[in-house]
Amino acid sequence: MKPISKHLAKWLAVLPLAFSLNGSLHAETVARYGISMADIPLTTGQPDRGAGAYQFTGHTLYDPLIAWEANISDRPGKLVPGLATNWKVDPKDNKKWLFTLRKGVKFHDGSEFNADAVIWNLDKVLADKSPQFDAKQSAQVRPRIPSIASYRKVNDYAVEITTKEVDALFPYQLPWFLISSPAQWEKMGKDWSQVAMHPSGTGPFKLDKLVPRERADLVKNNDYWDKKRLAKTDRIVLVPIPDAMTRVNALLNGQVDLIETPPPDVVPQLKSAGFKLVQNVTPHVWPYHFSTLPGSPWTDIRVRKAANLAIDRDAVVKLMNGLATPAVGQMDVTSPWFGKPAFKIRYDLAAARALMAQAGYTKEHPLVAKVIIAQGGTGQMLSLPMNEFIQQSLAEINIQVSFEVVELENLYLHWRSGAAADMNAGKGITAINLGYVTADPFYGITRFVDSRYVAPNGVNWGGYNNPKVDALVDKIRTTFNTRTQDGLLSKVHEIMVDDALMLWVVHDVNPHALSPKVKEFVQAQHWFQDLTTLRM
Repeated sequence: MKPISKHLAKWLAVLPLAFSLNGSLHAETVARYGISMADIPLTTGQPDRGAGAYQFTGHTLYDPLIAWEANISDRPGKLVPGLATNWKVDPKDNKKWLFTLRKGVKFHDGSEFNADAVIWNLDKVLADKSPQFDAKQSAQVRPRIPSIASYRKVNDYAVEITTKEVDALFPYQLPWFLISSPAQWEKMGKDWSQVAMHPSGTGPFKLDKLVPRERADLVKNNDYWDKKRLAKTDRIVLVPIPDAMTRVNALLNGQVDLIETPPPDVVPQLKSAGFKLVQNVTPHVWPYHFSTLPGSPWTDIRVRKAANLAIDRDAVVKLMNGLATPAVGQMDVTSPWFGKPAFKIRYDLAAARALMAQAGYTKEHPLVAKVIIAQGGTGQMLSLPMNEFIQQSLAEINIQVSFEVVELENLYLHWRSGAAADMNAGKGITAINLGYVTADPFYGITRFVDSRYVAPNGVNWGGYNNPKVDALVDKIRTTFNTRTQDGLLSKVHEIMVDDALMLWVVHDVNPHALSPKVKEFVQAQHWFQDLTTLRM
């Protein structure tokens, strides 16, 4: 096993004693959580470090207008009221949405939540001329709320948001937009770096202490407005331990109480030592997202289909020690949006080689491509071993892949910039490997195929442009009947698969390893997790 760094080992050694003494004095329940990130995600209101960060410094410290139900495990969650008790589209103008705000909610600093706070936060990430605009937060959330055109205060407890086009899926964007305290920003000298150390939201936890790259202490907010979501643990200590084996060592040695993404090869050891492994259906797919721009080697559909037929996904699942499921599309086959694609993704080397031959590629004349990948941090996925497996598999059908390996946050920058950006196209990068959350129609499907969302306007990274798909997306945007929406979404997904828009490999199961000290942890069928359910 990889040894724990001296700096981390020294801190971890005193952590149990410190909390033991603290617990004896205050009867405080403490959960120490080893997270897979190299640093504590941004604490100012919009977390960085990807979707997984929302469970740590997002929905713990803050609340959205519309929330996602993440405290159940036996079914998919749904949109539920957050700081807005109600939302509805204007029947006379379907671009306008009226949000009725929750009364009586206080920020952690004691200031009042109201319409002014909502407008201030929208300006914080969308209005670059506003005094409170924060480029760091804007970079994280702006691509997640691309529909917003304008907004206004209706009264103290109502706001109106106008979308660029009629967009029936707009509510799905809002769980990503979190509300921070304007008063705290003023109190901290209008300095976001100071707010990061002393943030103030309306969420179920408050930040008690932050030591970058070492720890963040979240303490229960006893005055939280939603009494059904009061935290079951007094204090949760987030400990960044990016190396998987170091995380396991910390768990085995009793230095943390739970960890995310345990390495697959140690799962038997953890189980035999009395640790519990929890996992669930997780809307998180691990693909190669191809550039379909002119000059990309992936513009030939035969090549894209061949790549999908060259991967033994069962072998990848075995590599993951069962901590994954094969992907045969962007969505899991159980999704109401999967549809009935004509192209059946499977492991078929003969068919893959035949397609490559038709496209004019041979052993003597292979297709050459560069893919940008992460060192780690893409959920449960073992980035380097899995990419090496894909590399070897593609070599068998005369596709020679080389890698540009970067840190995860750098990868997100390349992703948001799009395939045409100089940092990608200028380096010959024609595909990107990044785990995608697929929990809702916007996040799982439309944002990747709508030509209006070609980067940098959104995360249609590869520049996909299909008029038939755009027409279907237009229908989806103007369809407020959920059942009809589902049928249209399944048609879009069918086209995605039939066009082999990506090389889909596996779906995540988001495993967590728990110490026997952990009495309860509800793992949702989502990339969002609700840490209020954690009980020691």
